[in-house]
Amino acid sequence: MSIDMHCHLDLYPQPEQVAEECRHRGSYILSVTTTPKAWHGTSLLAKGSQRIRTALGLHPQIAHQRSHELELFDSLLSETRYVGEIGLDGGKGFKEHWNLQLKVFRHILNSVNQAGGKIMSIHSRGSASAVLDEIENIDGVAILHWFTGTPKQLERAVDLGCWFSIGPAMLDTIKGKALTLKIPQSRILPETDGPFGKFCNRPLMPWDCEIVEKQLATLWGMNQTDVKEHILENFRTLCNL
Repeated sequence: MSIDMHCHLDLYPQPEQVAEECRHRGSYILSVTTTPKAWHGTSLLAKGSQRIRTALGLHPQIAHQRSHELELFDSLLSETRYVGEIGLDGGKGFKEHWNLQLKVFRHILNSVNQAGGKIMSIHSRGSASAVLDEIENIDGVAILHWFTGTPKQLERAVDLGCWFSIGPAMLDTIKGKALTLKIPQSRILPETDGPFGKFCNRPLMPWDCEIVEKQLATLWGMNQTDVKEHILENFRTLCNL
């Protein structure tokens, strides 16, 4: 049994087969979406499994192309507790759409705040400070996916009560390891970001989060069994928030 708190189940070449394998393994999966229009079809992949949950999202990298789907986002929000992938992207090629990204993100956060109690998977590449500014007073749980900000930004995120989903690729870098060591162990959950997340030159599968357990065991100086139990306890805590 494994936990993957951020993967794009619908974007694998054969998503039905991947979902079936997740069911067979008993994996807990947060299946994020990149557009509201994708939510219904992606949610069908979770049919027959209580352990696969579908998040409603609008990815910042395509916010300028899909901002017209915000009305659909609002109409679907009551159907799920999970929201993602949402956020901001300050990277090259996306910064030019910053104002529209910000408008979309603020709209989503306003809707989430009104609904209350949502769990959000948030993208913050090159935009950590701005993301933290926006989520500071939102009624919901923020999970920062693949966080790449500065130690100072990380400290602020921790103070705001953020959680963090961490994948093999992040833990394969010096910066990623250093940041992970600064995060409270009680607020860490594994992710793959598959099929986009890669490790050893191959796309990660949702059950590859066991790689994270091995990496954390080395980083924390614990055995893998204890890390697995620790992650499961974190997951239970999150679900009860």
